[in-house]
Amino acid sequence: MADFLGRCAEAREAIEKMDDVLIVHHYDADGLSSGALAAAALEKMGKSYSRLCYRKLSPKELEEIHARKERNIILLDFGGAVQDELAKMNKKSIVIIDHHQCDEGPILQVNPRLFGIDGSHELSGASTAYFTFGFRELAPIGIVGAVGDVQAPLHGWNRRMLEEGEQAGVVRAYRDLCMFGRINRPLIQFLLYSVDPFLPGLTGNEQNISAFYNDLGIPLKSGDKWRTYKDLTNDEKQALRSALVSYLYEKGRTRDAESLIGEVYELLTYPENTEMRDASEFSTLLNACGRHNEPDTGVDVMLRRAGAYERAVALLELHRKMLREGIEYANRSIVDLGPFYLVDARGVIDDGIIGVVAGMLYSTIRPDKAVVAIALDSEGNIKVSTRGTRALVANGLNLGKSLEVACEGIGVGGGHDIAAGATVQSDKLNEFLKRFGMEMEKHNQK
Repeated sequence: MADFLGRCAEAREAIEKMDDVLIVHHYDADGLSSGALAAAALEKMGKSYSRLCYRKLSPKELEEIHARKERNIILLDFGGAVQDELAKMNKKSIVIIDHHQCDEGPILQVNPRLFGIDGSHELSGASTAYFTFGFRELAPIGIVGAVGDVQAPLHGWNRRMLEEGEQAGVVRAYRDLCMFGRINRPLIQFLLYSVDPFLPGLTGNEQNISAFYNDLGIPLKSGDKWRTYKDLTNDEKQALRSALVSYLYEKGRTRDAESLIGEVYELLTYPENTEMRDASEFSTLLNACGRHNEPDTGVDVMLRRAGAYERAVALLELHRKMLREGIEYANRSIVDLGPFYLVDARGVIDDGIIGVVAGMLYSTIRPDKAVVAIALDSEGNIKVSTRGTRALVANGLNLGKSLEVACEGIGVGGGHDIAAGATVQSDKLNEFLKRFGMEMEKHNQK
């Protein structure tokens, strides 16, 4: 504990000495939260900064960073894997704030893994940034990043961040329905567009949804106004929660039924009746921005820049539509290869959302092995996204390490034990699948 906080203090001291700063961060919800938190903290410190957002740090991106005029750099939610390359740059000061698997290196790095703290479940990039900068009023941003990185319910160091946020009066935690749209989506759309969980017979079927609410005696309107989940009475909320849990059990969706009710996080410094008020919905909003090539919009929403929220909502609608279409295709196309499940979505599912789709598949398949989903990136390379479950990880699965081994000489891969990604040469797919299968067989034999 003291060592980790000591490293945070060391990094904060280094940042306080910086003048013109370049923030470099990842593009997913955690990465955007990390970048926004750093930007907000630097503004509080009275420092000027520029910002870059990337999907990966390949030689191209590293060359761009090297060519920048700024000599002080903060990398967030990645950087640990390219420390040697960063150290060769003619820069005055570099600080890495990350939570992915790494080793100690030549660059000053705040990473929980270096101190025996679980960076897959206990600290995300944004929550690591929260402890680095130390501003309690920024806890909501750290919480959004952790939730977006699938670390809810928050525990360990994330829990400490939550408690500090509660003490500062900027966040509130309570148990409720864990479904997107609780805050502002009309009741029909609340179930109509549900993809996580997918509700067989209800998702996409307005007539069945109307009958479902009618059987529960829940009016869809109050006067001329369409009601939302938030508008329901406590008795109506309880009736709906119980009915949805029972419905999922009846449809054989035991895993979804068991995770339907959980801890939710209300962000008290963001506007009511918007996705920004709920950490999970906010993280989805950010994913929509990052994965549809508008990361600046996501950061601007977190920093409350004018006009950003409206643009983000438009991207969110596109994102949800693509996810629904993606999960429908994946459910039709998934193949059990023995050591793992495979979804070949090249030319069908965008590489920006293929990882999200891969994770959502556990709503419809047995969670007994890893999922591998492949798509094409903008350069025609094969983008690989892998997902596991906490139970598989507890049994020894480490997707990040497995991808590193499988990609050696034919691509680049790595990430978390529960979720990891890779880029593979287009003519080496079969070799990659064979290698990855061998890695999974080693795990499955344990």
